[in-house]
Amino acid sequence: MSKIETLYGPIDADLFECFKTIELLVCDVDGVFSDGTILMGNQGEELKSFNTKDGYGIKSLASIGVKVAVITGRESSIVQQRMTALNVNHIMQNREDKLVAINELITEFGYTSATIASIGDDMPDLGMFSASAIGIAVADAHPLVKQKAIFCTTLPGGRGAVREVCDIILQAKGNLFDIHGASI
Repeated sequence: MSKIETLYGPIDADLFECFKTIELLVCDVDGVFSDGTILMGNQGEELKSFNTKDGYGIKSLASIGVKVAVITGRESSIVQQRMTALNVNHIMQNREDKLVAINELITEFGYTSATIASIGDDMPDLGMFSASAIGIAVADAHPLVKQKAIFCTTLPGGRGAVREVCDIILQAKGNLFDIHGASI
């Protein structure tokens, strides 16, 4: 089987072709945009860290018309603030059943499974995979999630995994070097 070289290593040519058709990237938050760590303060405050590289990737996708959604089982004002700052198109919080949530996006906005990629790290994210053309596990995902994924990132959650996926979509669509100002 032929391979296409990406910035993160080779991937199967057929999978690369599938990345060309992506119109919506659906992401989990904890363990994907963050490393999964939740810091709790004595006053009940919650802190998370987000990687700016991932944010740049999301903004790059937006510049070529690829939409982004987050579906998370938790509710957090930090997530709302960060995703709003990144102009994420669909923010769905407190959604334990991610298959139901992604199907709502499909119904309401006319997406099709064939044009959706989803990225996750743990068992609740498998529902998103079943409604996506490409189910993606971050490098440090649960082993069962990695087994069900069509693609696994080389980078872990919260450490550039989202950016990796964004760059592969950009490359597949022929926009990677335009967006990032690089030359071959």
